[in-house]
Amino acid sequence: GEAVAVEGRWPHQLAAALRAQDVALADPQTIATTGWTTDELDAGIDAAAPQGPFDFVSLLIGVNNQYRGRPLDEYRVQFHALLQRAIGFAGGRPGRVLVLSFPDWGATPFGIGSGRDLAAIEIETDEFNAAAEVICAQQ
Repeated sequence: GEAVAVEGRWPHQLAAALRAQDVALADPQTIATTGWTTDELDAGIDAAAPQGPFDFVSLLIGVNNQYRGRPLDEYRVQFHALLQRAIGFAGGRPGRVLVLSFPDWGATPFGIGSGRDLAAIEIETDEFNAAAEVICAQQ
């Protein structure tokens, strides 16, 4: 979350937990910004021009595609491309890429107060995450 101190953000918490298990790990390089869709992340990666290979890469994207009503087929294509980029940043090692599903934001206070169809949010969240899972399984 962008309103959370750096050490409270999940990539930094994960790095701290891994370090506590004696895993040598540099500080995470975060490229994404809250609110991005898949195409915005792709452009953000271009702008940041990260220099790999990295030992570990994570990818968590899609909630804003769903939130903005973007088509699932568009997400599939763009997610696949982002996953390929992530694998490339991991030196071509898919096992070094952690893909996280995104949560059902309709179950949060923000979602509950949004006036949107909570059942539809849940269904669409499941569809987007299932699409990502299928794409990941093909790697």
